Parts: sequence; C-alpha cells; structure tokens
Amino acid sequence: MPPILLTALLLLLAYLLGSVSGSLVLGRFRNIDIREHGSGNAGGTNALRTLGWKFALGVAVIDVAKGALATWLVLRYAPVGTGLSVTAHGYLAAALAVVGHVWPLWHGFRGGKGAATGVGGLLVLWPWIVPLLLLAWILVLVSTGYVGLSTVVAALCLPLLAWGFDAGPERMWFCIGMGLFLAWTHRANLVRLWHGKESRFERARLLYRLYGRSRY
Repeated sequence: MPPILLTALLLLLAYLLGSVSGSLVLGRFRNIDIREHGSGNAGGTNALRTLGWKFALGVAVIDVAKGALATWLVLRYAPVGTGLSVTAHGYLAAALAVVGHVWPLWHGFRGGKGAATGVGGLLVLWPWIVPLLLLAWILVLVSTGYVGLSTVVAALCLPLLAWGFDAGPERMWFCIGMGLFLAWTHRANLVRLWHGKESRFERARLLYRLYGRSRY
C-alpha cells in the first residue's frame, strides 16, 4: 500500500475512534441520550451532573482511552516516505481523535468538548506533562468550583509549558492548536461565567470550605 494512502487510512481511523462517545455509548445501556439532559453536552462534566460519578468515570475512561489508542496506532503503524515524521503523525492522530469527539460521525456530529480525549493523546505523546496540566486543573477547580474554567486554564497552560520546555515544532503547534481549540469548545462556559450564570461544583471549592466566607 502506498505510504500516503496508509497514512490517510490511519488518520481516518483516529477520527473514527474519536467519534466513539463514551457518554453516548454508555447512555444506550440506560436508554438515555445525555444530550437531552443537563447542559446538553455529551461530555464527562454533564455526565457527572446528570448521572453521577460512576457513570462519569466510565465516560472518562472511554474518552481518554480512545485518544490514547488512536495516537498509539498511528505512531505504531505510520509509514515513512510521506514527508512527515512519525511524531507529526502522532500529533495529527491525537488532534483528529479530539475532532472526532467534538463532531462524532456515529452520533450525528454532536459530541463533547474534547479535553479527555486530548489527555489520552498526550499520555502517549508527552505523558509527563499530564500531571502538570492536572495540577493546574485541580488548583483552579478547588479555588473556584468551575469545571469549564479549570479546563480552559489547563488547556491554555499547554502551549506555555511547550514553550517553557523548548518543545519541537510538531509538539509546539499541537499544543497551541489544542489549547486554543479547547478554549473555543468551552466558549459557552466562558460566556456564562462572564454573565454570572455558570454552574459550579460547590463541593469542589475546597479552599472556600477550608477558609470560610470571611477569608475567601
């Protein structure tokens, strides 16, 4: 098979794997379409709000795993002779898996926001950066209780970390693109936050609960 054709098929596979939405697949076992409940989004946060942490955990596992699998498959089988490095193929696969999650072919092109799937790709491509992103996400969450804001801040930390660690061009472009894309997919959260209408997880506001209203 010509290298370019094989690469195109592998990247198509990455998109198709990304199109397997964890919340919608698991929801079918409960005869529920999560997009008809809560915020209407097919992501992990809405799954947690509407169906509880066990369901949301299953969703997160699927969404992270599909990003990791799509990326690994392309890294493993990407041919030479296409003009791109194997690393570049991997980052393209991770990006397409995220695109598949946001616009899933199998679910009417109405999916989630892509953060968990992007993390799955990073676990294969740049695994040690994930704990730093998770730390940023947790710090914002326990300070504010806003999951969407936490995800946006962590996403925008990605290009900053790539710049700080002198990433190569493939990684740098992926981090810039992914950071901006995830901020864009969370634009509705940011608009609601601006207008004071964004829902928050009060239980996650640990700093507020520890120090009390008078000090926070």
